[in-house]
Amino acid sequence: MLQLFLSTLAAFFGVQTEQNRVRDFQSRSPVPFIVMGILLAIALVASLIFIVKLVLA
Repeated sequence: MLQLFLSTLAAFFGVQTEQNRVRDFQSRSPVPFIVMGILLAIALVASLIFIVKLVLA
């Protein structure tokens, strides 16, 4: 699970190593990566909203 999170996070920011990318594409199903990507996107948006509200308060 941690490996999936770290791999998705690195790909999310565009700093994935070639070795990790090859390993990730050898997995059978892309579904865990898609779900983790959606969760990370939601977390990013929520944190940005929180920061903006904090600054404007």
